[in-house]
Amino acid sequence: MDSRYDVVGIGNAIVDVLSHEDDAFLARHAMTKGTMALIDAAAADKLYDDMGPGIECSGGSAANTIAGLASLGGRGAFIGKVRDDQLGKVFHHDIEAIGVHFPTKAATDGASTARCLIHVTPDAERTMNTFLGACTDLGPDDVDADVVRASLVTYLEGYLWDKENAKAAFVKAAELAHDAGREVSLSLSDPFCVGRHRESFLELVENHVDILFANEDEILALYEVENFDDALQHVRGHCTIAALTRGAKGSVIVAGEEIHVVDCDPVDHVADTTGAGDAFAAGFLYGYTFSLAQGLETDLAHCARLGSIAAAEIISHFGARPETPLNEVVAQKLG
Repeated sequence: MDSRYDVVGIGNAIVDVLSHEDDAFLARHAMTKGTMALIDAAAADKLYDDMGPGIECSGGSAANTIAGLASLGGRGAFIGKVRDDQLGKVFHHDIEAIGVHFPTKAATDGASTARCLIHVTPDAERTMNTFLGACTDLGPDDVDADVVRASLVTYLEGYLWDKENAKAAFVKAAELAHDAGREVSLSLSDPFCVGRHRESFLELVENHVDILFANEDEILALYEVENFDDALQHVRGHCTIAALTRGAKGSVIVAGEEIHVVDCDPVDHVADTTGAGDAFAAGFLYGYTFSLAQGLETDLAHCARLGSIAAAEIISHFGARPETPLNEVVAQKLG
């Protein structure tokens, strides 16, 4: 299939700012170690000014998936909203530097660029404070129709579903993709996110989504069931493919009557599970779009295996981006 991009992701454009701090820093700012809190602009500015030297890079769930895709050798694009400020420039430069096309124009007014302030203490615990800022202002006008039409798969981040403008942007992108003969994928993102929007998520999945990504907690929340097998039977008729991750139990891929159970890729030590689901989606979509682009029959179990390998690399270290290029990791694992 003719295309410029394998996957375009649409999601929250967040700059991750990571610094090493001591416990006294957490106490001074009344933080609970190991948690994530949403904060406002004033708190974000105060905290950012008090942080020590750090690392700043583009982040956000869908952006992490597209970064993983690029690390595998895939062709990615990303649509997300930043402000024309210092951190907006950091996001733009960083994501394009890894080979991802970023066509979204920065906002010239309104909230500043979203940031996740990550404080790593000597015991390796990560304590996070997130200001969502400009990323929640994404709307239909930010959806680049040419980029969507030129992408084999449009990948939507469930975290963005909170605002009506973002919902309209998702529906517009899905309709553009399907009109162009492309496919649409959705990550449910978080069980609490599912709980807030269950009915509209169900409608989105049934009417607009071809490939659904969810972990076990998210898929149980979507169908309000307590048993994974029951959720599996529900999702079977709602989308073409469901890629369901189960942590150490691996993943289950459902496509009509076709079911694949794929083991997770073992690691010597789990350092940080942040971004594991994003990386799994990156590996799966890389394998899936490679088959589409080459006109080959899709091996869904192989796609899940690539997802498992990508996720294993991410959880072996701190941070949600690969430390070792994922194409090298896959070559070492699969030859």
